Amino acid sequence: MQLRDIPNIISLLRLLAVIPVVFLLLEHRYGWALFLFAVAGISDGLDGYLAKHYGWRSRLGGILDPLADKVLLVACFLVLGALSLVPTWLVAAVVFRDLLITGGALLYNYRVEELEAAPIIASKLNTLVQILLVVLVIADAGPLPLPTGVIDFLVWACLTTVLVSGAQYVWIWGRKARRKGVHGE
Repeated sequence: MQLRDIPNIISLLRLLAVIPVVFLLLEHRYGWALFLFAVAGISDGLDGYLAKHYGWRSRLGGILDPLADKVLLVACFLVLGALSLVPTWLVAAVVFRDLLITGGALLYNYRVEELEAAPIIASKLNTLVQILLVVLVIADAGPLPLPTGVIDFLVWACLTTVLVSGAQYVWIWGRKARRKGVHGE
């Protein structure tokens, strides 16, 4: 192990943290789940800082970091949906968007050209709204009840950003593929 491996180790630990977060949510230990989710969020910032500041970026880190983030977020949505804390239709929309983007990216990468992915602003906003929704739903279910309407507002804001960012990805990458001369066959 070298110092440059620290960001990857942090990302791997964040990926492994999904298991206890899911367990804590299923056991209705919302305070602890919220704490561990927050630690995961802080670790995401830390590994990103270390990778950028010290030049410790790696291909593995480029895969592990977003994978850990996405697995944690989707797992939380699935569990919160199963616990009826988030509407099932929103969980389906979030998961479908991620599958659509991932499938489209793989298709583009293997049928058109190597994909140089860069998140769009709507996608970054979607991620922010999803994180905020998960944090506030967990807080509301356990240690910090929220005023009526806050969660409902975030649910609709999340659906809006899911639809807008998903549609933008399809439009942007579909247009790039058509410019490269690739058509659906």
